[in-house]
Amino acid sequence: MVCSIKQQHFVTNSAGETLNVVKPENNPKKPVINWASLRENRAKYESMKWAGLPPIEKNFYKESSRTASMSQEEVELWRKENNGITCDDLKEGGKRCIPNPVCKFEDVFEHYPDIMASIRKVGFQKPTPIQAWPIILQGIDLIGIAQTGTGKTLAYLMPGFIHLTSQPISKDQRGGPGMLVLAPTRELALQVEAECSKYAYKGIKSICVYGGGDRKGQINMVTKGVDIVIATPGRLNDLQMNNFINLKSITYLASRIKNFVSEQVLDEADRMLDMGFEPQIMKILIDVRPDRQTVMTSATWPDGVRCLAKSYLKNPMIVYVGTLDLAAVSTVQQKVIVIPEEKKRAFMHSFIKSMKPKDKVIIFVGKKLTYVITYQAIALFHPRADDLASDFGIQGIPVQSLHGNREQCDREQALDDFKKGKVRILVATDLASRGLDVHDITHVFNFDFPRNIEEYVHRVGRTGRAGRSGEAVTLVTSNDWRFASELIDILERANQVVPDELIAMAERYKQSQMRKEIEKDIQRPWRKSSK
Repeated sequence: MVCSIKQQHFVTNSAGETLNVVKPENNPKKPVINWASLRENRAKYESMKWAGLPPIEKNFYKESSRTASMSQEEVELWRKENNGITCDDLKEGGKRCIPNPVCKFEDVFEHYPDIMASIRKVGFQKPTPIQAWPIILQGIDLIGIAQTGTGKTLAYLMPGFIHLTSQPISKDQRGGPGMLVLAPTRELALQVEAECSKYAYKGIKSICVYGGGDRKGQINMVTKGVDIVIATPGRLNDLQMNNFINLKSITYLASRIKNFVSEQVLDEADRMLDMGFEPQIMKILIDVRPDRQTVMTSATWPDGVRCLAKSYLKNPMIVYVGTLDLAAVSTVQQKVIVIPEEKKRAFMHSFIKSMKPKDKVIIFVGKKLTYVITYQAIALFHPRADDLASDFGIQGIPVQSLHGNREQCDREQALDDFKKGKVRILVATDLASRGLDVHDITHVFNFDFPRNIEEYVHRVGRTGRAGRSGEAVTLVTSNDWRFASELIDILERANQVVPDELIAMAERYKQSQMRKEIEKDIQRPWRKSSK
């Protein structure tokens, strides 16, 4: 029995007598939460929520005789010779058998002539390194980790087409889209849509929904009926909350993940990251049936991506090309120049003058702002990207810029001009480091060092794509010294030249950090004992 604590209060009546009044405490003890009951109710609610949904068919794989006859030695040799492919089963408990790789398209798609026709039309000669079709077509969740330009989009699109058209119910009975592709930026979402359009298959309809696009037009297309939705989380959350799209019909989910960090930044993509990509995904997945098949691809495998994978994949297998350690594309020559901040612009102009007629370069800049003083002495803020682009324009050099402050139509026009070769120089923020697939980029020029080492790897991966070679030039100033050690690791893994100045910078930063720790220990002695 729980008794409330009572308090004594003394009051005086009309006769002048003092009376002792017992009054219950204003804040009685709160009742204990019955967590077991809440969990039981949640399980009942989940059961009711997903009751009555049609069954899902996931396993469509028919192993060819050629694939089945491969010996273990042949499998290991093939994976080693094809960029060092590694496969593993992340299922807890008993491990499943890793399927043999497919060496030719016919080994996996011979029963799907329309898929084979699309592949021949595009001109692919052999499967890309990251291909994991034998795993996905068995209905197993997959994590695919590979450097940029290794075919991650194709890895999940082809099985997705087969999954959509092989379900036990027709798309008219489905009541909504069957496949969802999540992408963190508009540019990456549009890039996936372009790839999807290349492989028309059995009348499958797709749409790309993203912030900054025609919302009314996107709503009209979604409500008329589509099979594949390619979306950025922000706009998809908008359509979902306003009941314009039914996600309960999704049975196949693919997610393109990049490693993001929160930072006070300017453009739309990064504002989304400040909110956190994982919470946005989780809000979406509340309305996606839990027995779906999920494929997640990424160019890097840091802790943030690993945690995200654990959150929404079930007993996945993992396929990765090369190493899970952070590494830049092997087809790119990386040059690092240690230089004072005030000399960077002159070095950049010298580099541009040395470009050959067919060279094409992305100049990556940070979010720094510059003052522009007009003749009326009014100070204006201009992003660094526009500042450099204007500088080129004054010199009569054709250029485009890409950053989050530009309207969506201007961003699309900038990319189109760059892809078609109307301009050979694109000045961009890290908006262009994720998913920009332009095969003939010969150079990446890092005018400003990125905000983290993962972003450096993504930037470098914009060149050296589809078997071509490329060159990345990176300017490093004293302000970037905290990245020196990690950058050295990246260079050494790719057998690149490490400048002596960069090594000295890394050592100075290390010594500086050690001095700070010693000073903290002196000022706060208890820190030392708690370490």
